Amino acid sequence: MADLVVKVVYLDDADPDIALPNYATDGAAAMDLRANLTDRKSVLIAAGARVLVPTGLALQIPKGFEAQVRPRSGLALKYGITLINSPGTIDSDYRGPLGIILINHSDADFILAHGDRIAQIVFAPVMKVGWVLDHPLSPTERSAGGFGSTGLS
Repeated sequence: MADLVVKVVYLDDADPDIALPNYATDGAAAMDLRANLTDRKSVLIAAGARVLVPTGLALQIPKGFEAQVRPRSGLALKYGITLINSPGTIDSDYRGPLGIILINHSDADFILAHGDRIAQIVFAPVMKVGWVLDHPLSPTERSAGGFGSTGLS
């Protein structure tokens, strides 16, 4: 039984034979997203280049939730392919095409095929924050200690 139900549609030019996002294992926190290329061919991601890869999907995320798009560790380790804005956030009021911005950090070109797994998606609740101007802030052991202030180990 799902903890959250998200409406999804295939876009008009999408290949409906490409699987909807799914969990690879019972313990997976994220679902795999796949490339759904309109020409059903492959796309070259040149070394150092970035490309917007369509998933062929649009989502209706319930109010109070967001979707986070994250890289796939295998693509990152083996080929240097990752998301340039990670994690990417999809707001609940966005209804447009779900596209994934991939970047090739390697020194070799990469061929991405129609249907390849390209990213992961996680859904999370969103808390709305209200600001209170208050001075001074309460002290802590760390206080204003910045980057590296808590040591290496």
